[in-house]
Amino acid sequence: MKKIVFIVALIIATGVTALSQEKTEQGAWTRTSEVSFTFSQVSLTNWAAGGEGSIALNGMGNFSLTYKEGKNEWQNKLELAYGLVKVGEGVMKKSDDKIYFESKYGRRATEKLDWTAMFSFRSQFVKGFEYPENADKVLLSNLLAPAYINLSVGINWKPVSYFSAFFSPASPKFTIVNDQVLSDRGSFGVTPGEKTRFEFGGLAKFNFKKDILKNVNLASNLELYSNYLESPQNIDIRWDVVVFMKINSFLTANVTTNLLYDDDIMITDAEGKVGPRVQLKEILGVGLTFKF
Repeated sequence: MKKIVFIVALIIATGVTALSQEKTEQGAWTRTSEVSFTFSQVSLTNWAAGGEGSIALNGMGNFSLTYKEGKNEWQNKLELAYGLVKVGEGVMKKSDDKIYFESKYGRRATEKLDWTAMFSFRSQFVKGFEYPENADKVLLSNLLAPAYINLSVGINWKPVSYFSAFFSPASPKFTIVNDQVLSDRGSFGVTPGEKTRFEFGGLAKFNFKKDILKNVNLASNLELYSNYLESPQNIDIRWDVVVFMKINSFLTANVTTNLLYDDDIMITDAEGKVGPRVQLKEILGVGLTFKF
């Protein structure tokens, strides 16, 4: 009897991005908005080479509102992101989660220099977990756990349209851990059982955004913070880089990387050693773009 083997292999790798960009000017006010969604899927049926199916969903929104008149400029921006991924028979897991708001007021001192005051807030929407093998999931984060609030006064230097540098010698920073489990654990540098941590230090921010090639835009935001009250030589680093590539009128690709180092955040490595670590996240999106 002849054995009939039927093998069907289906691989779907679909990236779909819906992008809406709008710039509206009304008097001294300017508004911009950018919203994108990406979806990807891999499905395998009797695939001899093995592998696992997966599904991923990501959404992102960037909004800004700017007032500019005379020597005064008030910039506000809101950045939101959320993503989910499911691999094989595993549970749906969070892959991206971001809430960031920044408000910056500047008064022109010279052609390229502003006296500046800035407020920023950073957190996430929902709980984040670690999924150890053969063990229960472990809570790592939650809404307002952590949340970071910065208040800064200093100078903003903008020598060209695509680059600016902000320096603040007086920048209080508040870390909030509004989850009792994480608070009791002493997560994110708070004293175990406490829900807030206060720091006072110096802040430097460097922003770059420019078309580096035709249809290729690079945006880089580097933030450095030194806590005068404790180990000022240990600099906290946050570096976000986005490369956006327009392939044609519909197809686009973007790469987002986030690098973070905070001396107060303890991380356990594969060998069980606990200490501050460089954290790195990378997201690649390829798909269709629609502008409307």
